[in-house]
Amino acid sequence: MAHEAAPPGTRLGRRNDPDRRDRIIDACLGVIAEVGVAGTTHRKVAEAAGVPLGSMTYYFAGMDDLLREAFTRFAMGVSQQFAGRMATATDLASARAAVVAIVIEDVFGSARDLVLTHELYTLAARRPEYRTITSAWMARSRAALERHFDPETARQLDALIEGLTIHRALDAEPRDPAEVVRAVERIAVSAPSRAHSVRGAEA
Repeated sequence: MAHEAAPPGTRLGRRNDPDRRDRIIDACLGVIAEVGVAGTTHRKVAEAAGVPLGSMTYYFAGMDDLLREAFTRFAMGVSQQFAGRMATATDLASARAAVVAIVIEDVFGSARDLVLTHELYTLAARRPEYRTITSAWMARSRAALERHFDPETARQLDALIEGLTIHRALDAEPRDPAEVVRAVERIAVSAPSRAHSVRGAEA
């Protein structure tokens, strides 16, 4: 006699839905972008992910656990795009161009990214456990920049990227991209770092 399929939300159902945890995390980011952290609930995330409400506690200990996983995934995704952009640079000119592209095209490339970033910053400002996510994010950004610039210049460029993207995203009037080019050139006046040159020679 054949066994009947287990209904969604049972252990068998979870085994047959291996992507459920990832869907929940992605759905959580979508809900945060729409209603903010304050409006995010297990029920709303479950509905957005298309999973039974009861399955939420199977994967996450609570809302904080889910929020940390969601924001970690978001920060890692932005960092990977940032690092990928910087990895394409081969000299000072292309490194500067990569920084400009990060500001104009990559960071806060959508209203969703802007909201998620500021929701994360708000949490990190109040709660140290979320600050570890933003600290790791900043460290990855600086490491990507230090492939091409000395550590001090990398820190300055990282702050510039942060500030310019926020101003450009929130400004009611369109900004001239040439402003970004000039700002990057004023900070990144030196040649790529020696560490990058050595790595390039060893490649």
